[in-house]
Amino acid sequence: MENRSHALMTGFFTIALIIATVLAGIWFNRDRVERVPYQLATTLSVPGLNPQAAVRYRGLEVGKVDSIAFDPKVAGQILIRISVNPDTPITRTTFATLGYQGVTGIAYVQLDDDANGSPLLASDAQHLARVPLRAGFMDQLERRGKAILEQTEQLTNRLNEIASPANQRALTGAIDNISKSAAAFGTIPERLDPVLTRLPELTAKFDQTMGAFSTFSQNASALTKHWDAVATTMQAPDGPINRLTATVERVGGTVEGIGSDVELQALPHVVAMTDEARSSLRAVKRTMNTLNDRPQSLLFGGPNATPGPGEPGFSAPTK
Repeated sequence: MENRSHALMTGFFTIALIIATVLAGIWFNRDRVERVPYQLATTLSVPGLNPQAAVRYRGLEVGKVDSIAFDPKVAGQILIRISVNPDTPITRTTFATLGYQGVTGIAYVQLDDDANGSPLLASDAQHLARVPLRAGFMDQLERRGKAILEQTEQLTNRLNEIASPANQRALTGAIDNISKSAAAFGTIPERLDPVLTRLPELTAKFDQTMGAFSTFSQNASALTKHWDAVATTMQAPDGPINRLTATVERVGGTVEGIGSDVELQALPHVVAMTDEARSSLRAVKRTMNTLNDRPQSLLFGGPNATPGPGEPGFSAPTK
């Protein structure tokens, strides 16, 4: 009996000691920090997020998740209550995303801010302030993954169209045409050999032509200078044109003097002499006009007279 009583007392003492140890551990490990509650509202999925999950602000752990529940007022919306340290700078521009730890897939709440210096967002148990929960990396990857899969499917369909029998035949024909073109291109050097052989001769002839053209240009330039000198000489103050003009003026003065003498000495012949003088003056005038229009006639002679009726080369004017 004593042994049984001793064993029973030992069992009770062991159980009491274990309970006391657990209670002491809970007492010493309890969180005595008074945190500020906030609420996250989202319609996104929150896989891997559980109560007591960590809450981090730009990588620093500042709190934990208190509860996760559906919003009774909005269908499909999830409400996540978190508690963070009082010194955490939660502002009006703060937002939350879901992060995942390594390969375990355990999610945590990541807080971040769009701007620095925004006003702080006050919150308490009676008036919970809401922080928006944005799509995290996995959500964005899932959405973009669907778009990538759709584009991959479209690309596969296009590749199937390209690999159709008709396109294969067209591709084979194109390759055959390229082969024929390459073969034809290989014969071009053989056809160019005669041309390349005659190229030095053609180059020499071209050089001779350019030399003849240069000589012709020099001769033309010298001839132009000669004609300029002739024209300058004829139009000089003491040139042929001025001397001829002076001679004509002297002839005119002489003719006038002779007319006066004839008028005084032989009045019956005045009319005849006057007519002859007028004819001479007209001839001189024509000569002057010809010299003014064609100064070169002094050297090369005047132009041929227009043939009259009955003369060789005469052509009657047409209306």
